[in-house]
Amino acid sequence: MTDRAIRKPLLAALLLIAGSLPAGAQEDEEEQYRAQIPDVSIYKAMLDANKQTGWVQFREFAGRQLIYFTALQTMHCRLKEVRYSINSDALDKTFPMAECDPQLPFNLPSDDTNNWLYIELKPGGAETIAVQAVWDDGSGSEIVVYQPCKDPEATCAAIKTIKKAKKRTDEPSPSTPAR
Repeated sequence: MTDRAIRKPLLAALLLIAGSLPAGAQEDEEEQYRAQIPDVSIYKAMLDANKQTGWVQFREFAGRQLIYFTALQTMHCRLKEVRYSINSDALDKTFPMAECDPQLPFNLPSDDTNNWLYIELKPGGAETIAVQAVWDDGSGSEIVVYQPCKDPEATCAAIKTIKKAKKRTDEPSPSTPAR
């Protein structure tokens, strides 16, 4: 018999034996699936991709100005907070973030109060809004200042300026190594 003729029946026998083994014997390395939040780099790429079209959106509706935070809220599983300010770059307010569900990291939970969707101002109350995303690792994005689009019927925002992140007084300083 040739070497090739012996290999075929041997391979067939091994496959039959493997098929009759209990599942645990075949799949020793199988693990239970646990939902994991995607890496922060994915969220940072999403933030950068959405910068031009607006991390926030302005809308004039029913005698009031609404500023939507929906695009940022889809990143809530990796955002520690969203800092913003109206008509200044002080970043003196924070927008509440929804609770993260690792099974659905980009979905928003239902919110009958709309607390996680928008803020409401008097018509024309915001000429600009400065926004900074702060990640769960403490790093902050650049500060983007948006203004309403020229079309008052549209739900949109236009970039006015982009600024480097400021060093905040409440941020920890790197420690100096002991000698």
